[in-house]
Parts: sequence; structure tokens; C-alpha cells
Amino acid sequence: MIHENKDRVRDYECDIQGIVNNANYQHYLEHARHQFLRTKNISFRELHEQGIDCVVARVDMRFKYPLRGMDEYVVRTELKKEGLRYVFMQDIYRLPDEQLCLKGRVEVVCLINGKLGDDEELSNLLLS
Repeated sequence: MIHENKDRVRDYECDIQGIVNNANYQHYLEHARHQFLRTKNISFRELHEQGIDCVVARVDMRFKYPLRGMDEYVVRTELKKEGLRYVFMQDIYRLPDEQLCLKGRVEVVCLINGKLGDDEELSNLLLS
């Protein structure tokens, strides 16, 4: 399943060159992951209260084409599991022309009561 999250670049996210500063792309990816989790009725607060903390272990972002102020874009998120890691494949496309702007891969692991682990219930929710 591919989840889509549409948004628009805000002017303050751009650098002196008029393009989105590279660090802001990571915010776009994180926001899209959180929106994806909301569609699964998953709350970071509730997970934390159960002793489960999902943390980013690795981020790979490959910049293809710059976004500019007021551009509309969509983040397409797909999730797969590799061992203990949840791997979010996330691509950003400018709208409406579907120009690929970024290819991303974000690896997340779960700490259960402070130890690296796997929660079957969470896996079933995420991968359903």
C-alpha cells in the first residue's frame, strides 16, 4: 500500500537561492510518516506509554530536482520490513507535473522497554 501526503512549500523553508533547504526535506518525510501512522490509528504517545519507542536509525535522501517556494508536492510512502527494521521508502514529487524531487529511505527500529526488539502487534498494524 502506498500512502500519499500532499502539502505545499512555505517560503521560509527556502534558502537564499529560492529552493527548499535540504534539511527541510527530512521534515517533509517525517510528517508524511506520521500521517501514514495516523491512518493506521497508531499514536507515538500511546506506544511510548506502552514502553515502545520507534526511532529513526538511518536516513538516505537522494536529491533529484529542487522544490521552490509555494510548490505543491506529494510524498508517497511505502513500508516494508527487513528483520527488526521498518523501512519507509519515501519519494517526493512536485505537483502537478509529477517531477521526482527526492528519493528517500528511512529505517526505523523499535526499542521495547529500552531494548531493541520486535512487537508483533505493531508489525501487524503497520503492514496491514
